[in-house]
Amino acid sequence: MHVVPGLKVLYFGTPVVLISSLNENGTANLAPMSSAWWLDQSCMLGLGNNAQTTANLLREGECVLNLPSSAMVDAVDRIALTTGKPAMPDYKEKQGYRYEPDKFSAARLTEQASDLVRAPRVAQCPVQLECRVVAAHPFGGPEPHATAFEVEVLRAHVEENLVIPGTQYVDPLGWDPLIMKFCEFFGGGRNVHPSRLAEGWNMPHQLRSATA
Repeated sequence: MHVVPGLKVLYFGTPVVLISSLNENGTANLAPMSSAWWLDQSCMLGLGNNAQTTANLLREGECVLNLPSSAMVDAVDRIALTTGKPAMPDYKEKQGYRYEPDKFSAARLTEQASDLVRAPRVAQCPVQLECRVVAAHPFGGPEPHATAFEVEVLRAHVEENLVIPGTQYVDPLGWDPLIMKFCEFFGGGRNVHPSRLAEGWNMPHQLRSATA
């Protein structure tokens, strides 16, 4: 039997992406997000208009999409409730967000120079996609509260052991992406880490550790 609960959240499960971009002063920003999907050599990104990353992409026109494995969940969670914007809206402050100007250090991750864009890559991420912004579309209504960015992948960097030998394909059996489902972290089909984001958004489901 189906019910109609009037769902408030539709995050059924998407890969976590660490978006690196450049701030106006030339320093790097790093933001975890999970509203992304790919088609051919392009990707669509959904970002809130209050995010520092949104401002950076609109201004700079480029970024790097770094895909963490499930083993990197600690690093992602460390910056889950941080923002690169000094002035944040009240709702974010109430959810526990804090201003963090150096996200790479806060996450304990390393900047790695890119080949074709100015934004750095995340050295520890097994997949790093250098991108340029093709288009930006206002999203949501009646007053748009988000932006849908269309980005073109200019160059993909992949850990050698994830590539099927002699091909240009990633081995799906070897690649274990970090997945976010309803604000919780999953890898290999199981909950791998408690989520600060779920706490900040007051998600009603019971938090479970990887050993639960």
